[in-house]
Amino acid sequence: MATGDSASGPRRRALVTGASSGIGAGFAEGLARQQYDLVLVARRRERLAEMAKRLRERREIEVEIAAADLTDPADLARLVETIEATVPDLLVNNAGVGSVGEFAGLDPAREMAQIQLNAATPVRLMRAALPGMIARGHGSIINVSSLAGFQPMPFNATYGATKAFLLSFSEALHEELRGTGVRVQVLCPGFTRTEFQEQAGIDASSVPGFAWMGVDAVVEASLHGLERGELLCIPGPANRLLAAVQRAAPHALTRRLARELMSRSIGD
Repeated sequence: MATGDSASGPRRRALVTGASSGIGAGFAEGLARQQYDLVLVARRRERLAEMAKRLRERREIEVEIAAADLTDPADLARLVETIEATVPDLLVNNAGVGSVGEFAGLDPAREMAQIQLNAATPVRLMRAALPGMIARGHGSIINVSSLAGFQPMPFNATYGATKAFLLSFSEALHEELRGTGVRVQVLCPGFTRTEFQEQAGIDASSVPGFAWMGVDAVVEASLHGLERGELLCIPGPANRLLAAVQRAAPHALTRRLARELMSRSIGD
């Protein structure tokens, strides 16, 4: 995609995975407001096409779409080629799925696909983008993790573990990239009003209203944090307090509490 020129210089480009709904769609909207040209990636082509049309008309930006299943090796390889050829200024690794239930009874193929999408795919896309970002001396990556990454998550074990991996990987990469001009942020939202809970099979009806955040607030916190060079972004004061408790409390306690809460959400 051509970057386009403006009076202030070359246009910035961002690539967002999982862009057809939820936090990914929120990033597309937020970055469009900042006049980024966009590459939007998700499985649902029709949703992407509708979003692209709307953003082009409202924001006068360039928008490309890539309908891709990032657990499919061929689709992933094509996206890697795109990133290596036209390195974005910002890569948002947002695509992800979850599952709930006793691990021993879950579909093994779906669990492996979850590991691929939530953990392995972001690593591959970062590896595709980083050489070009480092060579030109600037670039940014946002990895969407979760508060679930701060502790073991019984009945949500694979999801929590993939988010813990992404949190640890992002923190390590941040240190490796010091002095390169390339920034990494790991975004760890809590309960956010999206389709995620329904798709993952989580009954969130018992979650109190104050614990929820809207997509726009999460995205705004992330983009403001990125401007300030923050590595870790936890949107919302309640979530930041919970993260501090999760980190400070013994794992034996937090994992038992998590087991109790998760077992209620799946009716165990």
